[in-house]
Amino acid sequence: MIRLDVAQARQVAVRAQLLDAYRPASLVAMVDHLTLLQIDPTAAIAPNVDLVSWSRLGDGYDHSDLRFALEEERSLVEHSSFVRPMEDIGLHLATASDRLHPDALAWIEANAGFRSDVIALLAADGPLTAAEIPDTSQVPWQSSGWTNDKNVDRMLELLCRTGDVAISGRRGKLRTWDVPERVYPADLALPSYDEAKAALDARRLTALGIARPSARLMGEEIGAAGLGEPCVVDGADGAWNIDPDALALLDQPFEPRTALLSPYDRLVYDRDRALALFDFEYVLEMYKPAAKRRWGYFALPILHGERLVGKLDAKVDRKAGLLRVFSVHEDYPWDPAIGDAVEAEIDALAAWLGVEVVPG
Repeated sequence: MIRLDVAQARQVAVRAQLLDAYRPASLVAMVDHLTLLQIDPTAAIAPNVDLVSWSRLGDGYDHSDLRFALEEERSLVEHSSFVRPMEDIGLHLATASDRLHPDALAWIEANAGFRSDVIALLAADGPLTAAEIPDTSQVPWQSSGWTNDKNVDRMLELLCRTGDVAISGRRGKLRTWDVPERVYPADLALPSYDEAKAALDARRLTALGIARPSARLMGEEIGAAGLGEPCVVDGADGAWNIDPDALALLDQPFEPRTALLSPYDRLVYDRDRALALFDFEYVLEMYKPAAKRRWGYFALPILHGERLVGKLDAKVDRKAGLLRVFSVHEDYPWDPAIGDAVEAEIDALAAWLGVEVVPG
């Protein structure tokens, strides 16, 4: 049985997520390794796609790089709520059944005419935003959430997952939709379900480095899916699986740095893993009343070396050109070197955003 101390396990996870001193060669190379960028509109500091990219690429990253890769170069693609490598799109379409609830499939079947109308309109006039597509549904989408009766939006999202439509770009903040033939590669061929799932599971473990043998969050597999080498981690109870290539890299010196992470960053996205492996407790508190928040509305986890050491509570005031820092939470007492490194990273964040740091 492979045995790691907790510092080694943390280094594996940090290095796999491209958060050591090594910087990826490009945005596309970064997304190819990480396998995804989660799309979330919250921009208390910057949207998640930009925060994750900046934390890996540094101040050379600009949002226009992402737009170019998505809409001009087509090396990346927006699919559902993620930016993914275009080379992976066939894997996701081949495993679409994993992300389609039977109720959703039944709703599509009950709206066969509506589905045909949407596809025909996009083929004739695409790309179009959802607002430009008439609602000809026979059966409305019913939900207790924000999607209730959002029939066009829901049909487009589900048809994107099945591969019948594709996201071609953005018009402002609005997604534009088209037929897949004008977005995906002309020679796109889908592998079998088993081949695609195996490839996605292997790529996820490479991006994580180390994970529980199996773990799920909101129906999504976020663990190793049984792949990799079983191991134990001193100081982190339970079973773990490690990527063999990540294990081999432990022979090389670990080069640390300090980073400010998005709450949706895959290093901390699995909160149970972050607690077990990094002894890092975190809850995104934007949905809590202000009086009940411990760390802040959109607190950024702080990485220093192989440890998650605290949270940054800050917000950008774009009109005033300021990054307002309300507090910096230390999970344990920092030595001066950590404080200096975190302060330097906050200054770097402000410089990248083009704003000035001020106390909140």
